[in-house]
Amino acid sequence: MHFLSETSLNGVIEREFTLGDITGVLWSPASGSSGAPLILSGHTGGIHKKAPGLVANAHHLVTTRGFTVAAIDAPGHGDRPRDAADDAARAAFVRARETGEPMAPIIADYNTSLAERAVPEWQATIDALQALPDIGTEAPIGYGGMTLGVAIGLMLTAVEPRITAAAFGPVFAYEALIEAAKQITIPVEFTIAWDDTEIGRQPGLTLFDACASLDKSLHVYPGRHNQMRGFDIDAGARFFTRHLGQAVTLSA
Repeated sequence: MHFLSETSLNGVIEREFTLGDITGVLWSPASGSSGAPLILSGHTGGIHKKAPGLVANAHHLVTTRGFTVAAIDAPGHGDRPRDAADDAARAAFVRARETGEPMAPIIADYNTSLAERAVPEWQATIDALQALPDIGTEAPIGYGGMTLGVAIGLMLTAVEPRITAAAFGPVFAYEALIEAAKQITIPVEFTIAWDDTEIGRQPGLTLFDACASLDKSLHVYPGRHNQMRGFDIDAGARFFTRHLGQAVTLSA
């Protein structure tokens, strides 16, 4: 892992890094993070590791819970080059939106391809993060993501025993994700945007039902998947605190 830069803002240290072809960022408390839970953050499709909403959520986890948060660019996203398959998928998305064609089959094929590439990259990133003295191998690890971040996260969590709690947002459900959910037995929270006309309610309910965990919960909020309120955003932080512990004392 090679760190490219380090900045500090409002009690949060941000370090951008590379790991081979992987581009990522690590947020940690300026006061120190030894032994703090590590949250892996998966970004939405079409954006990147430092999208405003993802950065805001990372800062919230660091400043209110004392967690360390890491994010990496999915293949073909952010600082990583796109290949012909990435360009073809993006063109198909645009065409489907313009013509009203179903998007679920396009997303299922593309997200499955991305997840197959991203899972070993996340595992290599965990290896490198655990080698850092301020994280180590004893820090509990959680995973959180929405849409593409859920597709990758479900398939990662199904095969990665170091992840001990996961929070998944709205996502299209398809066979590969349903099969991955059946392998997951750790504590899980699924979030559903109740009024989302693009993804809908049923995919989240299907994945919740398929998940093999005996400790699973649903968090439902009104509106679309990109209309989460502050209270809804904090639901993930509360979930991770319950299952991974807390590194700081919250103010009243």
